[in-house]
Amino acid sequence: MEFANKEYFLLLLLIVPYILWYFLYRKKTEPTMKMSDTYAYRFAPKSWRMRIAHLPMFLRCVVFILIVIIMARPQTHNSWDNRSVEGIDIMLAMDVSTSMLAEDLKPNRMEAAKEVAGEFIAGRPDDNIGLTIFAGESFTQCPMTTDHASLLNLLHNVRTDIAARGLISDGTAVGMGLANAVSRLKESKAKSKVVILLTDGSNNMGDISPMTAAQIAKSLGIRVYTIGVGTNKVARYPMPVAGGVQYVNIPVEIDTRTLSDIAATTEGNFYRATNNRELKQIYQDIDKLEKTKMNVKKFSKRYEAYQPFAILLLIVLLLEVILRTTVLRRIP
Repeated sequence: MEFANKEYFLLLLLIVPYILWYFLYRKKTEPTMKMSDTYAYRFAPKSWRMRIAHLPMFLRCVVFILIVIIMARPQTHNSWDNRSVEGIDIMLAMDVSTSMLAEDLKPNRMEAAKEVAGEFIAGRPDDNIGLTIFAGESFTQCPMTTDHASLLNLLHNVRTDIAARGLISDGTAVGMGLANAVSRLKESKAKSKVVILLTDGSNNMGDISPMTAAQIAKSLGIRVYTIGVGTNKVARYPMPVAGGVQYVNIPVEIDTRTLSDIAATTEGNFYRATNNRELKQIYQDIDKLEKTKMNVKKFSKRYEAYQPFAILLLIVLLLEVILRTTVLRRIP
């Protein structure tokens, strides 16, 4: 914790003259009663009121200290942190076409892919990771970053209905998705640059063919891992109908040959994922990649932290007033 106005702590020196005044001079101004003999009171036990007679004074000192602390503006730590970490640069290219709603993976292909990708991101805090999504078109959902909290938030917000709502064209532009991810890695200085391409179909849209994008990735030293998601025959798919949803069986048409060629061209691996366990297998291979050092700059935002001191101040002040006006009240 830091204080924005540390000079206010000099006011704490005022407590010393107050304590001296309280014990040396204040007693002279208090009312007294003359007695002929105090022998009878010499060995009388002190009551509990006498034992806490100076407690209000102590509480007033605490109140003053808390006021000074609040005036000094306590704040959370705020600094730029530069450090070197070990990591690799990774772009996740994820298919979000409407076919990703098929329920051969549970609860569906899209949610299964997001869950496993989220676990992977959370398990690699030092990696520079970004996210590209594609259907009939492609765009970057999140550029490469080490701010994985923001990345995970954007990943969880990915929906497959963006094509159904007409925000982008439906279809499967594998080449465009791969090219978009590669463009984010072309300026990377990391020794290991990886694209994880996940799709459940074959390329049927876009201006760039998958193999052209693969050749570009190869020229830039980018390794591509491809994942074909879905069962081997047919998949259960929720078809919207008037007033509800009707489930139909749709054929699984994954261009395994092209996905395999993309991986082979870039010295990556091709995977077929028919369940969540197989979907996680690719991340075990990525863990074996060579890592490279990179500088990470982190920023911690400053927040005002006076609230606990203010609450304590009110409690102590209230306690002092109650004691002074009730059990420790002086007459006159």
